[in-house]
Amino acid sequence: MTPAILLSFLLGYFALLIGVAYFTSRNSSDNASFFIANRNSKWYLVAFGMIGTALSGVTFISVPGAVGKSEFGYFQFVLGNAVGFVIIATVLLPLYYRMNLISIYTYLEKRLGAYSYKTGAVIFLISRTIGSAFRLYLVAIVLQKFIFDAWNVPFWLTIVLCLILIWVYTHKGGLKTIIITDTMQTVFLLLSVVLSIIFISKSLHLDIAGTFEAVKNSSYSKIFFWEDFMGTKTHFIKQFLGGIFVTIAMVGLDQDLMQKNLSMKTIGEAQKNMFTFTGVFVIMNIFFLSVGALLYLYAAKNGIAVADLKTPDHLYPEIALNHLNIIPGIIFMLGLTAATFATTDSALTALTTSFCVDFLHFDKKKDQNDPKLVNQRHWVHIGFSVVMVVVIMVFKTINDDSVVNSIFTAAGYTYGPLLGLFAFGMLTKRAVTDKLVPYLCLASPVLCFVINTHSVKWFGYAMSFELIVLNGLITFLLLWVTGKSTVDQTKF
Repeated sequence: MTPAILLSFLLGYFALLIGVAYFTSRNSSDNASFFIANRNSKWYLVAFGMIGTALSGVTFISVPGAVGKSEFGYFQFVLGNAVGFVIIATVLLPLYYRMNLISIYTYLEKRLGAYSYKTGAVIFLISRTIGSAFRLYLVAIVLQKFIFDAWNVPFWLTIVLCLILIWVYTHKGGLKTIIITDTMQTVFLLLSVVLSIIFISKSLHLDIAGTFEAVKNSSYSKIFFWEDFMGTKTHFIKQFLGGIFVTIAMVGLDQDLMQKNLSMKTIGEAQKNMFTFTGVFVIMNIFFLSVGALLYLYAAKNGIAVADLKTPDHLYPEIALNHLNIIPGIIFMLGLTAATFATTDSALTALTTSFCVDFLHFDKKKDQNDPKLVNQRHWVHIGFSVVMVVVIMVFKTINDDSVVNSIFTAAGYTYGPLLGLFAFGMLTKRAVTDKLVPYLCLASPVLCFVINTHSVKWFGYAMSFELIVLNGLITFLLLWVTGKSTVDQTKF
């Protein structure tokens, strides 16, 4: 795989996205189409396209790489994800539709107060910016190594070019365009995973039945882990419960993915979207785990020293780009690019929407489609693109995988307070001391960090994904203790 071939593929891919954007936004580029696609999206397109958003480039290379250490244990978490999606469809979506929301954090203003509302919106802006920047950073490293280093292109310029291209095809149509481009990118993602399995199987001289048996009988196919509940992070209960609450917090309380659900005409269509998405999501993760098992079988057969790789995340690109022929290499880049940019373009649109609605209050303007507001939205979109570049370059400057991963993990802590805020609003009739809420939402992650750091020493218990449950619970209790009186919930 030469850099010139990969670059030509990348440019052709973006040309296709820009072409789709032109046709979807030429008749409508107002705020209504950008924020909620005029509430006219087709549920089946949204359901399919959400796969590309939910499965980032990090998932594309990390889930297969992690099979070597945790086998198919990740699927326990995926099962929890599925339950979380069902809860979102049956509990959260009816609430959002009943209140006719554009930004889901508007609920916090109506139920808890202005400070709670701004706190929830800020939590999302920080978390999604860090998370999306980190995902793009990891994939940009692959693009830099296999493409742009050949022409001595500096890393910062690689990032800027990527974000400029994303901005070009999203700045007019916004969500209306992204629903179509994400559907297309999900097709590429599915195609990439399935074809990767086929190409690796052929390299191992296996047919379909033989591939299934090889994965099933390998040392990587164990799914359920019941040993040592206190001392291990892979126990089924920890992974399953963590999957449920991580999904509720990072999907159901996240403007990015919920914005697509709010773009449909009715709650019924939105729920069909979520149920369909859940089924495809589970199947896709089975494919990713199967790719991982096949990669390790291929590495063992061909003498590839996995231990010499800097990280297991490099196994997939190493084999696809350096050991298979040109077609599997292009297929890998297709999937990686689709997964990465489907996540990033969606995040930029959601960040722009949240800022315009939650801080500039577009939803309270007499005419949301006033040309001045549309122009203002364009500048907000550019602003978040610039912020993304800055955050990615901070990651690059740190240049320490352990520190960068710690920063990304810290972003996950912030979703706990969102979980606590929404749970308090929906499960109680108490009012909060609104001005205290920002401080309580800072205190909860700090307390969780302390507990997580010392949990093995203090309790002999290793925290896993269920940390977000603890985080949300602490926020809930702090809101309860400092709360006061009751409120009329009939309007919610």
